[in-house]
Amino acid sequence: MKSVLIVLLLNALTIGSSYAQTKGQGLFDVELRRAALAQPAFTSVRAACLAIPRDPAWSSLKPVESLKATEGYGTDGAANSYAWAVMVLSGRALAGDVASEASLRDLLLAWARAKAFANTEVEHDAYYALKRVLLPTVVAYSVLQRGLDEGQKRELSEWIDPLVRKTDKTFEGIVDRNNHRYLADSLLMAWGAVIKDEALYAKGHDRYRAILAEARPDGSLALETKRGARALWYMRQSLASLTVMAEVAATRGTDLYELRAGEVNFDRIVSYLLNGIAEPNVVMAYASENYIPGGETDPRRQDLGFMTKRSHGRHYMAWVEPLMARDRAGLATKRLKALFVRNIRSDRPLIDEFVGGNATCFWGR
Repeated sequence: MKSVLIVLLLNALTIGSSYAQTKGQGLFDVELRRAALAQPAFTSVRAACLAIPRDPAWSSLKPVESLKATEGYGTDGAANSYAWAVMVLSGRALAGDVASEASLRDLLLAWARAKAFANTEVEHDAYYALKRVLLPTVVAYSVLQRGLDEGQKRELSEWIDPLVRKTDKTFEGIVDRNNHRYLADSLLMAWGAVIKDEALYAKGHDRYRAILAEARPDGSLALETKRGARALWYMRQSLASLTVMAEVAATRGTDLYELRAGEVNFDRIVSYLLNGIAEPNVVMAYASENYIPGGETDPRRQDLGFMTKRSHGRHYMAWVEPLMARDRAGLATKRLKALFVRNIRSDRPLIDEFVGGNATCFWGR
């Protein structure tokens, strides 16, 4: 009987249609995942949820009133410690750590009462930082929901909601159409799913279709591959947002991974990234435009730093984790799984703002 239950849980976690009756889940089905993590078959994954210890100092983190534009190339990191705490605590809470759940609740309520981020500078780089920190916050809220009283739910929702809606801002230039916009719409879609706001949900759903339609037949994204040495960097970042959109849709029984616009689907975009990682010269025809390349000005020297865990604990390939949990056919999936086993799996748990937190905890098998 126990083995049958485990099989059913695995199937439910990997087949999007199983989620069709659980609207409002957000990035993933929280209660289904919580139940799975309690099973012996998920012992190693549960350990990944708990791998990073809870730091008592997080309770005294000072709320950040405003995120700002930065000079030169980079993003305001004032909320990095908050985002890390939220991501770690969300995973621990999901795995049943009561103390972490309480710490996460108290942290979010303290920042909500302080109206954190409310005065964020109206500038695309500052808003980019805001989007990054809000996605883990939305996931944290979805994890906490069942244990919150109505007053706490209202406090948190009234803090998060206007901040999320604020990111639906149109700026001049390509940031309205590139990975900045993808991140915004993945956030809007996730929050829309949590609070059952169909207009917000549709933002991400529609953006996913638009990305496929705008991609070149080879799977490359024009606004990302023009970025010189960071062409592959931003291809990977765009795929992270596409994955978030697809996973949110999966909680409603919608399979965006199989959606196709002309010759392009999710796998075609993945294949382009994988081709570029294997042979960076693949991107030179586009990367030679060298548009805002970052620190490295030679487009021949592609930045593959996203392939390893960063010094601050994040792993920018965390978006691969839900794909490893899905039994999808095709060469792109086989290649991605081979890359995961060879270069990424040993870095678990994979934690990153662009997928809302501890991806190994949320989707790992």
